[in-house]
This record gives sequence, C-alpha cells and structure tokens, in this order.
Amino acid sequence: MRTVAVVLAGGTGQRFGGDRPKQLHVLAGRTLIEHSVAAFEQAPDVDAIMIVMPAGLAGQAREQFAAGGHPKVSGVIEGGLTRTDSTRCAIAALGAGECNVLFHDAARPLLDQRIIADCVRALATDLAIGVAVPSSDTIVEVTDGVVTGMPRRDALARCQTPQGFRLSVIRRAYELAEADPAFPQRPATDDCGIVLRYLPGVPVRLVPGSERNIKITYPHDLDVAEALLRRLT
Repeated sequence: MRTVAVVLAGGTGQRFGGDRPKQLHVLAGRTLIEHSVAAFEQAPDVDAIMIVMPAGLAGQAREQFAAGGHPKVSGVIEGGLTRTDSTRCAIAALGAGECNVLFHDAARPLLDQRIIADCVRALATDLAIGVAVPSSDTIVEVTDGVVTGMPRRDALARCQTPQGFRLSVIRRAYELAEADPAFPQRPATDDCGIVLRYLPGVPVRLVPGSERNIKITYPHDLDVAEALLRRLT
C-alpha cells in the first residue's frame, strides 16, 4: 500500500508569537517544516509528501521545495483556518485512490525514523493509528479551578504525531464530522479524535512515541530542541 506523509504547516502559531508563522522559524540552520519534510524524505517506506501551508505562503513553499533535494514532495496546498480544516483540504487533494496517509505536525521537527517505520508497519494491519508516550505526571480534571477528578496515570498517554489512517477511513470520518451540525461547537483537536467520535467501531492502535518528539509551541521550546539535537551529535 502506498504511503503519503502530509506535513501540516497551515497554522499561524499564535501562541508562539513573532512576525512569521511558527513553522518558518529556524532550528539548527533549517526551518521547522524543513526538518519534518527531511524526516519523511529519509524514510524508505514513505512514497510521497504533501505539504499544507497557510493561505498566501503556499507559492513560496512550492518554490522552496522545488529547488532540489526534495524528490518526494508531490504537492504544496493551502490549508484552512483550523487544523481539522487543513486535514480536510489534504484529504480532498489526495483524491479518491486508496493509500495510507500519515498526518504530521510541522511543529514536531525531531521526528525519528523508528517512529515513522513503526507507523507504516502498524498500518499494514490497522486502519487507524496514533503515536503516544506514557504520562509521567499525574493528570487531574479541573472545573472552575477546582480538581474534580484524578484519572489513573497508567491509563493515560500523551499524544504525538504522526497519526496514520487508511485514506478511505479518515475521509469517511471527516464526512461524518462535516455532516454533524454540533461539530463546530465541539471540534476535535486531532485526527484520531475525529475517528474515535465518528467511527467508534474502528480501533485506534497506539505506536510508541519518543520524549524527543516534542512539539514547538512557545519560543523557549526551540532552546529545548536545540539541546536535544546537540545531544545527538
């Protein structure tokens, strides 16, 4: 089964701040999106890469990734206002043919080859997979500043990306979400959440993640990522 990696870089990084989208900030000489694309370029089981950019930046990205060194990049498209909007744009651009698809946040630039290989291997037998690491902290439920619950830590995990699906499965989940008038008031934060809500009969199998696979959310996260990269050299 053909595998396509979709690098989601359609956000504006409002929590990060600054005068440019977060995914265009530089880490160790390359932008965050370049790190993510490079990881999939190096993965032997990934056949093609689609990049989702904010409106107005897709043309610039097309020129950048067409310049050479990115033979797997098959297209750069404009995303939507939200993460789920950008995923929906990617699903439409992938067309009707069946494939496996890995959705990855460009803000996770330290994705390693073991995770990618495990995701592709898992999709040989499962229709939906997520990547997660165990929670080392106790997580509490809070309402109006008051703790209302304390779930068992051994039953909790912290989600990462990629998240992988058979294309027909994630397409159907998004069709059901789009038909649900309540979805805009209760949106999902990621693609596994869409499948869990609208295709409850499809198990979402977990692939072990990595503590290195951090998400760049705030400026100081770049310093953490730089330190992790130096540790590898």
